Amino acid sequence: MKVVIVGAGALGGYFGARLHEAGAEVTFLVREKRAVQLKEQGLRISSKQGDYTIENPNVTTDPNDIPEADLVLAGVKGYHLDGVLEPLKVLSNKGAYVLPVLNGIEHIELLQKHLGNKAVLGGLSFIIATLDNKGHVIHSSDFHDLIFGPLYTEQTEICENLQALFTKANFHAINSENILEELWKKYSFINAFSGITTATNLAIGEIREQPETFQIAKELLKEMKQLANAYGAELKDEHIKEAEKKLITLQAEATSSMHQDRRKGLHLELEHLHGGAIRLAEKTGINLPYTKAIYGIIKPFEKA
Repeated sequence: MKVVIVGAGALGGYFGARLHEAGAEVTFLVREKRAVQLKEQGLRISSKQGDYTIENPNVTTDPNDIPEADLVLAGVKGYHLDGVLEPLKVLSNKGAYVLPVLNGIEHIELLQKHLGNKAVLGGLSFIIATLDNKGHVIHSSDFHDLIFGPLYTEQTEICENLQALFTKANFHAINSENILEELWKKYSFINAFSGITTATNLAIGEIREQPETFQIAKELLKEMKQLANAYGAELKDEHIKEAEKKLITLQAEATSSMHQDRRKGLHLELEHLHGGAIRLAEKTGINLPYTKAIYGIIKPFEKA
């Protein structure tokens, strides 16, 4: 299968390299600076699940240089999405399905508007990874999950084909029959996890030591459940308990990618995540006081 990775950051780099390891024909479509780095340094994964190196990754900066593709895995940050809409359209016009692996939910409608409903699959990931100063991927979590699924019944066959490919790769893949619910579950978790760690500038273990602080993360989860329900996703109390358990069982030093970006002084996905939740809430008349508070606290650190 011919796979294009749009955005070879920590997430795209990790799953792209794992698919290359599994035998897929992988091309990395990236910006000029990242292209130079990949050509000079190659792409290496350092992971508890096994290291892997692509010495000479197939890299391009122009989607027109890619003759054909079966799948495009879009792993860009939310604030870069507008900049890749045209390249994604070029590739989808060549017959590629687009699997966005972004946090949040608003991007699904945006991509469907530009690419057509049938071209866009549902997808999300659970992984904690970052790039080192050479652009190599440091995978620090025990989990590396890629969850995907059809948003329309016509996409069932391609998702079955993807499952066959992903099963060969060194990550945990799930073909979900209810991907919208999975997207909202992830959105709820990441808003709580990234929100509390970035706002406090602390890893999750230090947050758990303060019950009053950890309670804020729980309140964020409750607000996101309310929002998901308003948009037709049947999130239940048991899903919130599962998310709380995940926050409790994470390694003490674990933190979110947004918090890692704050530590590095990079642009944050605040508007795509918490801003998106606030916008969606306003459309339905829901009030999200904890989400708004977290948004306001992080806002001064949003821009690089």
